[in-house]
Amino acid sequence: MKFTQRVQHLKAEGSYATLAQAQALEAQGRNIVHMEIGEPDFFPGDNVTLAGIKAISAGHSRYTPPAGMASLREAIAADCAQRHGISITPDQVVIGPGAKPTFLTAALAILDAGDEVIYPNPGFPAYEAIAGIAGGVAVPVPLIEENSFSYDLDAFDKLINERTKIIILNSPANPTGGVMSRKDIEHVAEAAQRYDCWVMSDEIYARLAYDNKPVFSIASLPGMAERTIIVDGFSKIYAMTGWRLGYGVMPLELANVIKLLVTHSIGCTAHFTQYAGLEALRGPQQEAEAQVPVYQMRRDKIVERLNAIPGIHCQKPEGAFYAFPNIKALGKTSREMASLLLSEGGVALLPGTAFGKYGEGYLRLSYATSMENIERGLERIEGVVRSL
Repeated sequence: MKFTQRVQHLKAEGSYATLAQAQALEAQGRNIVHMEIGEPDFFPGDNVTLAGIKAISAGHSRYTPPAGMASLREAIAADCAQRHGISITPDQVVIGPGAKPTFLTAALAILDAGDEVIYPNPGFPAYEAIAGIAGGVAVPVPLIEENSFSYDLDAFDKLINERTKIIILNSPANPTGGVMSRKDIEHVAEAAQRYDCWVMSDEIYARLAYDNKPVFSIASLPGMAERTIIVDGFSKIYAMTGWRLGYGVMPLELANVIKLLVTHSIGCTAHFTQYAGLEALRGPQQEAEAQVPVYQMRRDKIVERLNAIPGIHCQKPEGAFYAFPNIKALGKTSREMASLLLSEGGVALLPGTAFGKYGEGYLRLSYATSMENIERGLERIEGVVRSL
């Protein structure tokens, strides 16, 4: 069978592939510590779950407008406007089953064949994949460890040009946990305006930042709200991964186009899921906010333990729930080391190259797991490394 060029570059996400390998070992009786999947080990608040159940019981399982329920779009617009200090109307909000649909529909609306998309590398694999699906050219910009894994701005300045149509930012970032400084974001904003580019700002981890680190959105800068697509969702801070609920906030003209793309592809997002999201936003926030100090304690423990292992250096991540240790001194590739840790140590984690070529020399560990698992996993990692 022959398939189109737009799907030839696609490959499985590394986290799912590693999970399958780990589960195969578990089926053979092996004990595996899972640190590969970026999924909170928390659950939504009882009020959120109950809101979804009540919605189903009340018959809220019908079609909704493609852009989502008016009440949820109003709540998202109010929340986003308050957090970013900008004016947002509900008509600028498009809800989807997760955050990824916003990436894809925005790319389809903006890119013509050959248009370029600048994206962070190492970065979320969907960025490169979606650029290609939409007919664009994915242009990776390396992230610098010494600068909180922010963009290499010298490389960025050399890569941006008249063909650049979208710049992707992710702060706090997957897989590095880095948070971009306001100064770096202002640099990107100036370039976006100079070259008349869109900016797609992935803010799914924006409320998971530590040590009172400010997380600044490029949409808050003068002249940027009209060229920025904020991508966010409920999977991380509200631990609603399986509910599949995300959204995009963007200029009205683009939102109207994306609504048409949603109409002819997704149709709409599950009705009862949107009621659960409405409760998550409008209900008490204490339970969601209480996760942040727990993640911070886990981060501190995992960084301390990693830095005590000879040949490993780990910068302290400022957000998200991933550690991205530097293993270049161990003399093995990222993929070799990740494979060895799984086969010999029983620890499932990801090679940095699962997030792009500039991830070579690093591993990604998720600390969205219990302190007990973190302790067990780091003990096994240390044992394998010391045996090399």
